[in-house]
Amino acid sequence: MTPHPQTGAEVKAADRAHVFHSWSAQGLIDPLAVAGAEGSYFWDYDGNRYLDFTSGLVYTNIGYQHPKVVAAIQEQAGRLTTFAPAFAVEARSEAARLIAERTPGDLDKIFFTNGGAEAVENAVRMARLHTGRPKVLSAYRSYHGGTATAINMTGDPRRWPSDNGTSGVVHFWGPFLYRSPFYSSNEAEECARALTHLEDTIAFEGPATIAAIVLETIPGTAGIMTPPPGYLAGVREICDRYGIVFVLDEVMAGFGRTGKWFAADHFDVVPDLLTFAKGVNSGYVPLGGVAISAEIAATFETRPYPGGLTYSGHPLACAAAVATIQVMEEERVVEQAAHIGETVLGPGLRELAERHPSVGEVRGTGVFWALDLVRDKETREPLVPYNASGAAAAPMAAFAAACKQNGLWPFVNMNRTHAVPPCNVSEAEAKEGLAALDAALAVADEHTV
Repeated sequence: MTPHPQTGAEVKAADRAHVFHSWSAQGLIDPLAVAGAEGSYFWDYDGNRYLDFTSGLVYTNIGYQHPKVVAAIQEQAGRLTTFAPAFAVEARSEAARLIAERTPGDLDKIFFTNGGAEAVENAVRMARLHTGRPKVLSAYRSYHGGTATAINMTGDPRRWPSDNGTSGVVHFWGPFLYRSPFYSSNEAEECARALTHLEDTIAFEGPATIAAIVLETIPGTAGIMTPPPGYLAGVREICDRYGIVFVLDEVMAGFGRTGKWFAADHFDVVPDLLTFAKGVNSGYVPLGGVAISAEIAATFETRPYPGGLTYSGHPLACAAAVATIQVMEEERVVEQAAHIGETVLGPGLRELAERHPSVGEVRGTGVFWALDLVRDKETREPLVPYNASGAAAAPMAAFAAACKQNGLWPFVNMNRTHAVPPCNVSEAEAKEGLAALDAALAVADEHTV
């Protein structure tokens, strides 16, 4: 980690001259030039090292540069770098087999994509073709991707500039007791009222017009709101009753993030379609996909499925997935995520909430946690307004800057910070992150009433 500031300056200059960044006003950003990464850490060209409590974009589930996965990519590149998706290729077949073994129920067919948004796009296409219906229901507090259908399904403000109002998407309120839209006082009420609201939405939209209900099993970017007991089972029952395809989006929550292979395993619920990406190979080579039930797969047994991608099941990506799943088994990474959540992150974050007036609620499981930051614990007023920017977002910006000064790279979204380190983060690293959060929350406390 020898400093090379001149190289860093050159990397930054080339980036600013030629790279167009996502979700950004290009003239208002100042991206950090990254020199390297390993495990739970990355560093810049000035020699500053950061503990990554974002896992990239919540995808480096086995951390950076795991030697066994790097070696698998190198070996595959030497043997068969690429091949068209219409052929049977060993890495692709083995990746599909290993994924299907771990998905819940009979989700035994795998359609590969290049990432999560494409997985959602194809899941919706499958549902519409399977049912012959046009509409899709999704929750307001959600994120499903940046492509055409996926962004219209998304419930956060990133949808607004691309929302054309004609994509056949209807939004509804999912359960979220801390900021309940149903005035509930406990989880049982929140569950019952959220399910009633969903049924009312279906009734007024017309059950025979709805192809699918798409939910993040545990919403990620929108705030890591674990659904109350019985909610997902209730959605499953509603879908069965009306012939609606139930799609669970596990792009962020899957592959160990919640302390189970899939978040659905916490709720004993099997969807008809399950989307994945990110943790399937820790993002080492882009890969996503849809796990498909036997019933929906049968729809396309003699009828062609009208969708495909040039790089579907790319051998390098699939080899990385095979190696990642093997590493997760050998090193008990899923069990480590559960252990860290139960013994370090959960208790540590709740202890921070007791001491810091800026922490309104702690939510999460495994290595998938959110702190809801507030100005006032009694009123639950968010530390910054919804979708705040500029001066209005200054308290969260100050909090994030304090994290970085303490060697922690935070995941900040609206009035929340998420604690989402790699699934194989060590106890010492998790405690290091908690200490940095503790110091940074003192800055957030300055903006409370």
